Amino acid sequence: MLNYIDLFSGCGGLALGLHFAGWKGLFAIEKEKNAFETLKYNLIENKNHFSWVDWLPKGNLDIDDILKKYETELKSLAGSVDLVAGGPPCQGFSMAGQRIENDSRNKLVYSYIQFIELIKPKVLFFENVKGFTQNFKNGDSKIPYSQIVVQKLKSLEYDVEGHIIDCSEYGIPQKRKRFILVGFLKKSGINPNLFFELLKTQKVDFLRQKGINEKTSVKEAISDLLEANGKKHCPDGGKFFSGVYNGVETSYQDLLRSKKNKIKKIVDSHRFANHRKETIELFKNLLANAPRNKRLDGNYKKQYNIKKRGITVLDKDSPAPTLTSHPDDYLHYAEPRILTVREYARIQSFPDWFEFKGKYTTGGKLRKLEAPRYTQVGNAIPPLFSELVGLVLKHILNYD
Repeated sequence: MLNYIDLFSGCGGLALGLHFAGWKGLFAIEKEKNAFETLKYNLIENKNHFSWVDWLPKGNLDIDDILKKYETELKSLAGSVDLVAGGPPCQGFSMAGQRIENDSRNKLVYSYIQFIELIKPKVLFFENVKGFTQNFKNGDSKIPYSQIVVQKLKSLEYDVEGHIIDCSEYGIPQKRKRFILVGFLKKSGINPNLFFELLKTQKVDFLRQKGINEKTSVKEAISDLLEANGKKHCPDGGKFFSGVYNGVETSYQDLLRSKKNKIKKIVDSHRFANHRKETIELFKNLLANAPRNKRLDGNYKKQYNIKKRGITVLDKDSPAPTLTSHPDDYLHYAEPRILTVREYARIQSFPDWFEFKGKYTTGGKLRKLEAPRYTQVGNAIPPLFSELVGLVLKHILNYD
């Protein structure tokens, strides 16, 4: 069985896809506690997906600390690792954020490169936001970070290729454009362009086997999770209510609801926000009059009396825009409320048995330090896409 190391693993979107594709994890590195707890519960404890090396603690860890403390142990793995996968935190590069060049998280790109230099995997898979490929305005960098990574990896004897991929073309109900880079050791003789060619040609059979279409709308993803189905007191406590299931309405829903979840009533992390009356009235007005899948800011904010930074009313017949870590950014296509964490997860293609841990939201300065449930999902690689990635890489390495 092919093995891999998961860097900046988050809650486990990439790892889950690779698990489905038949890969085995050696270990995962994730600094934030809540995200690691989700990864641990689902993939370490329940699925035994990671064999884990005996010299590394099984907890949330910082990659720079690991590079300093376990350099000798990491070097001992050189030549024995098939794949190193993952991408550094993207907030400093994201077009949805403030794009701050001196964001300390941007420097983790160099930690990633140092890790590759020590491990020397046969293959590397790197994912980041589209903004990773663009210069910072008024910044010091003359070239995008993506070019820096490519140059560094080539100097480490890798043939690399990077492209922008739109996940909505791979069955994901979300127009999520990401920079995907793959690399193979030069001595392997494998052209990295082969990966992107196979990604397109193999997706047809992959999606057919899953029973879903190449294009999936928001309604097709979450129409069985309406608040109108009924509510029960939230098992997480507090003065909140959680939603219950309606019958399966689409093949996409059938794919993500396991046999257990087709019977289970209360849906994990399907907690509804307690909106104020005036907020609900605003949302009703937006549902009745506002354009769909268009961010309502600028003049729209004045027109609809929107106090927050902006909001997008989802279109039921189209994929969602790229989900961010801000749940207030999106309004449900049919009900006057924001999306729940579970609806976020559906749009990201997480199966319903995958449970999320930690607080639901956070704010202020804690946004840079914590990854509550919405952030965990918003930052993840869609598992359905990463499963196809894993299958394509297995094919290239002749491990079908």
